[in-house]
Amino acid sequence: MSCSVAVPSSPVFPLFFNNNNNNSISSSTSDPLAICIPNATPSYSPPSSPLQKRKRPTKLHIPVGHSLTFEVPPAPLLPTTDTVEVDGNEFSVYCKRGRRQHMEDRYSAAVDLHGKPKQAFFGIFDGHGGTKASEYAAHNLEKNVLDEVIRRDESDIEEAVKHGYLNTDSDFLKEDLLGGSCCVTALIRNGNLVVSNVGDCRAVISSGGVAEALTSDHKPSREDERDRIETQGGYVDMCRGVWRIQGSLAVSRGIGDRHLKQWVIAEPETRLLSIQPQHDLLILASDGLWEKVSNQEAVDIARPLCVGNDNRQQQSLVACKTLVDLSVSRGSVDDISVMIIQLQNYI
Repeated sequence: MSCSVAVPSSPVFPLFFNNNNNNSISSSTSDPLAICIPNATPSYSPPSSPLQKRKRPTKLHIPVGHSLTFEVPPAPLLPTTDTVEVDGNEFSVYCKRGRRQHMEDRYSAAVDLHGKPKQAFFGIFDGHGGTKASEYAAHNLEKNVLDEVIRRDESDIEEAVKHGYLNTDSDFLKEDLLGGSCCVTALIRNGNLVVSNVGDCRAVISSGGVAEALTSDHKPSREDERDRIETQGGYVDMCRGVWRIQGSLAVSRGIGDRHLKQWVIAEPETRLLSIQPQHDLLILASDGLWEKVSNQEAVDIARPLCVGNDNRQQQSLVACKTLVDLSVSRGSVDDISVMIIQLQNYI
């Protein structure tokens, strides 16, 4: 079973013609039955002779297919509301739109993979420059990773995840779409947890209440990332208080980002560990949370609501909302997505 943020169909945009610019459609005829253009001054002179015939208007020839086109704004890929909340059997997720006009975060969740209840795939995707990349990753990364996992030896699972990410990036670039997306994913298989990321989405695990980040944010300010970018001919500088690549992007890895692909790579960093009894829960979240809430704070808030609670699943959603609200109260204006996964279900 898999699920992701629903996308409405494209809206219909009317086409308008303006007689005050170069794209206007007009008529050179003086016939009063000809096309009437709003605000245009009519001009009509009666025939000088009863035998004089009116000239037919010049035929308007419009070549088909290439010379006259109208651009329709792309349909925003949005959920129907400014928030998304889902209660699954093993996970909960809550997403809230920030100050942007459109929510760019997406998520995916697939449980009972191949009919096996102890296998699952989860992901949070934080888009930038639009929603195309995050939407694409949410719909395709899971399949690409699993295809590679099945094709390879079990001991090569980290390499399988890597190629799943790279294949998703390559396929997205072939679509000739703009924008990019940070990603953090968790693959649960045969009692193991495989966490991977590109960009600044983060995964934090609770081990008996102690928070541990399983991923490291990919930002241009990271020394090894900066060295990699500069070695490849790029540069990193401070722009409006944030370290950016080429004065533009504030993350150094991601899916997409065609115009910066030489430096913004899609190769993930991956952490593999065996799920143990002390592993209570896993939090996947976009940077809209982590910029305002620390790893330990997140665990301290979520764990009492999720562990040792008879109504655990319902309280898990409450924990997601509480974390989002805390980040907003501290001034976050970004999209925020938080997913909590109950790891005890996978031991």
